[in-house]
Amino acid sequence: MLTPLMLTLALLAPPPQDASLRRDLDASLGRDLDAWLRRDLDAVRDLGVIGAVAEVRDGARHLSARTGVADRATRRPVPRRPQIRVASATKAFTATVLLQLSAEGRLAVDDSASRWLPRLDPRITVRHLLQQTSGLADDDHPGSVTEEGYLRHRLDTVTPHQVVERARKLFDPGTGWNYANVNSVIAGMIIEKVTGQSWERQVTDRVIVPLGLTSTYAPDPVPYLAGPHLTGYRQFAERGRLVDTTVANQSAHRAAGDLISTPGDLARFFTALVTGKLLRPAQLAEMRKTVPVSPFYQKLLPGMRYGLGLMWFPLTCGNGYWTHWGDALGYSTRGGVTPDGRRVVMVHTNTNGDALQARFHRKLHPLVDRALCGGRS
Repeated sequence: MLTPLMLTLALLAPPPQDASLRRDLDASLGRDLDAWLRRDLDAVRDLGVIGAVAEVRDGARHLSARTGVADRATRRPVPRRPQIRVASATKAFTATVLLQLSAEGRLAVDDSASRWLPRLDPRITVRHLLQQTSGLADDDHPGSVTEEGYLRHRLDTVTPHQVVERARKLFDPGTGWNYANVNSVIAGMIIEKVTGQSWERQVTDRVIVPLGLTSTYAPDPVPYLAGPHLTGYRQFAERGRLVDTTVANQSAHRAAGDLISTPGDLARFFTALVTGKLLRPAQLAEMRKTVPVSPFYQKLLPGMRYGLGLMWFPLTCGNGYWTHWGDALGYSTRGGVTPDGRRVVMVHTNTNGDALQARFHRKLHPLVDRALCGGRS
């Protein structure tokens, strides 16, 4: 006999669903997302990218797509898990290590950076460095500006102290926002002062090894990629030729952009980061405190905000995603992860240049948005 309570519970219970129907719906959505991913990646190739690879993880689903070629001379196909220089995505690794040190009580994010580097403006804090609000600006390395400069300086080793010495001051700390590699270079120097070990050792021991990122490493000062990779192409001048920039000493960028990785490794890192596997709740909360970016970046990337070594972008389907994009000579990394870690997408391309970036972005940004919205954008 049904009691009133049992009857109420029965009426409130969800109707039974056929397991095979759910599987069919999931499979249909997976096929649609796979088709969208391949179409969107081909659209990027059609704009002039030589080769590209994308990886999407949506819950238990794992999708990947490749387009173009890894090398336009040999027509070598794009590897399934290619290594590329992930450039400024490195900044998120560096920020993670500093925040781990903060959790251990070895520094505080509002400490003055001059505590370890006395020649710096004492008003610049660790937070300012990670948040790009220090007021410092880069002096561009000659090997990254022109084709002639690249060919002449591509094997040069640049020390962190040289990077800091060449930096310029734009504004007082905390009064504006300017994206500059020198901030993360200094952050790497602080890591070394605090721990007595190299930045590379600390990132490896604290992030790369624990997460099993077997294809992620800091090559400094070796100018080559060790595993299967894409050949990088850079257009230095508008309407200029594409220059093979695969071989490059990235020591000038170091803790700001020296890492080499793959789509799968980066997807694993960002998922672990936002879901609290690398940082304690207090430090992750600090990392997620964002500030507005400069008018230039707001125009190029509407809605973008910047935390401690993390970028935030809104999604057309609501909410947003965390990431850190990167551009090295001939290599670009785009993608991100939803705050719950359920969906993540990483896209690598092997072609870039100042005159090409805005054009490529008009296709890459919708690709990322659609993947993280489950095809609903």
